[in-house]
Amino acid sequence: MLFEIFDPKAAPKPIGIDLGTTNSLVACVRNEKPVAIADCNGEILLPSVVSYAGDEVVVGTPALALAQEHPRETIVSVKRFMGRGADDPETRRLGPYEFDDTPSDVNTVRFRVRGKTKTPVEVSADILRELKTRADDELGRAGGAVITVPAYFDDAQRQATKDAARLAGLDVLRLINEPTAAALAYGLQTKKNGTFAVYDLGGGTFDVTVLLLEDGVFQVKSTGGDSQLGGDDMDRAIGGEVLEQLGWLAAGIAKPHSLTKHPKWTPAVVRLVLDQARQMKHVLTEKDAVEAEVPLPDGGSRTVRLTRARFDELVTPLLERTGVACKRALKDAGLAASALDGVILVGGATRVPAVRAYVKKLFGKEPLADVDPDQVVALGAAVQADLLAGQGRADEVLLLDVTPLSLGIEVGGGVVDKILPRNTTIPTAARGTYTTQEDNQTGFEIHVVQGEREMVSDCRSLARFTLKGIPRLPAGLARLEVTFRVDADGLLAVHARETTTGIEQTVAVKPTYGLDDATVERMLTEALDFGEEDLTKRRVAEGRVEAQRIMLATRKSLDADSDLLESGERAAIESATSTLEAACKGEDPRKIQNGIDDLDRATKGFAGRRMNRAISRAIGGRKVDDVGHEVAHAKGIEHAHDTWQK
Repeated sequence: MLFEIFDPKAAPKPIGIDLGTTNSLVACVRNEKPVAIADCNGEILLPSVVSYAGDEVVVGTPALALAQEHPRETIVSVKRFMGRGADDPETRRLGPYEFDDTPSDVNTVRFRVRGKTKTPVEVSADILRELKTRADDELGRAGGAVITVPAYFDDAQRQATKDAARLAGLDVLRLINEPTAAALAYGLQTKKNGTFAVYDLGGGTFDVTVLLLEDGVFQVKSTGGDSQLGGDDMDRAIGGEVLEQLGWLAAGIAKPHSLTKHPKWTPAVVRLVLDQARQMKHVLTEKDAVEAEVPLPDGGSRTVRLTRARFDELVTPLLERTGVACKRALKDAGLAASALDGVILVGGATRVPAVRAYVKKLFGKEPLADVDPDQVVALGAAVQADLLAGQGRADEVLLLDVTPLSLGIEVGGGVVDKILPRNTTIPTAARGTYTTQEDNQTGFEIHVVQGEREMVSDCRSLARFTLKGIPRLPAGLARLEVTFRVDADGLLAVHARETTTGIEQTVAVKPTYGLDDATVERMLTEALDFGEEDLTKRRVAEGRVEAQRIMLATRKSLDADSDLLESGERAAIESATSTLEAACKGEDPRKIQNGIDDLDRATKGFAGRRMNRAISRAIGGRKVDDVGHEVAHAKGIEHAHDTWQK
């Protein structure tokens, strides 16, 4: 056998890593072709399992063997915990673990193992460290890494992934969305052009991406998915069926996510049931039925049997959830399923016959599996790493990805102003211009939100910060520029600048926990279901803000220049103000706008006379600043509603 001799002084070689829920792997480019790197036993897939049961950290297949004996000390599917808060109830159903609930400055999940705590970032770092070692052994020295993440990972989950990589000693060249990486590998290997959908169902996440492949240009048109849906949920569905056959449903275990609730089901038994469920799933991929021996909590064992037909029934609700995301992605891309040139399958769970049958029915065409669905993501990441490291032909490939959800800030009345709409190509930047709502306001509170709804209360809060030191000016004169920048990793930075003073501040948005499936689903589906209602609420909120500004400016003007009022004019203005106040207490945006128009007409003559007086005083040699204040107040009656927002 011949071995390649590595030069220790040779430049490090870039790698691509698929950090998966169930399995992970690493790949590189050799002879202009991406290949997966195997371990010393020839195994390419590394089970994403880490055991802290002994004195040494055990990763991969040996750790998986320890899971049944040490279920609390062996962490499985840690990816589903990435970016989650310690108070997130979803974490409690994801495994038989002991959690550290002591107060902490960092709101993150913490596993308690052998008297110590481990975070998902640390567990993921151990998996990445093992992959790096494998790459070092194969390549001599691994260089920068491109790491894949689900398209629907938010800022917290992406940042947690980068932190884990740095902890493992990896130089992160870029994070890339998994379906985009898969399309990159598929497109380069098959040399096909056209519009494709990537259906990516892994162990714990689901993504769908619609993109155009055209002579080396990979342009994402839309993306969607569910960051808490995958093969693990199929395992839990089978686990629930096993419990039903054993007669334990009547004892309080009604659903798969309740596996840990019954006192007789110890963590070891729960782990065993889930492991056997996974094995049954694998068997049913090839056979029509499977039988398994399940040990009982009080001793003995029972044989359970599951047919493929019953398994298909159990996973149908999960597949229908993927269908919702797929239809939304097609709508966002402006395409019908018939317009697609193909559907690319990615992820180990797509080997399940029911999945392939569902995809065929959903898109109306046989799905494509030309490239190994377990490897294609890592292969695409390796290609991107090679390009970023300058070792590939960058002029032959152009990768254009998008943002999964809209980003904006809160403006008057609790309304969301979207600065970056979803499916905007990244990296990107966009800017919004705003102004003060009150006189002598010395600061802007900037509230960054994510979501598709019109009101802040229906979206997800990402960050809050205050820009201080604004000069005291009448409402509407200060100008604030807010710039959103999303980098190639999909991470957001917000820059705020007051234009008259140059005061500025930049904040890297790092939420402390991630989106769960319910939150993502709510953000998008409710944006459609409540679109008309949201628009009405927005118009009411905007109208109230506008009305309050105009009424405040009117009262100040009456106090300052009442001598300019003509006969009957005050009564008309006060009557219009009262009518507008009453309209603001209701929920009809048309009445509020009509009230604003009536008050505008009632004050038109008075505002003109005030403007003339302000100009006369300016000609008389008064200070410019004083004149500016008076002119601003005079203009406020007619134009306040034009300056409260953009």
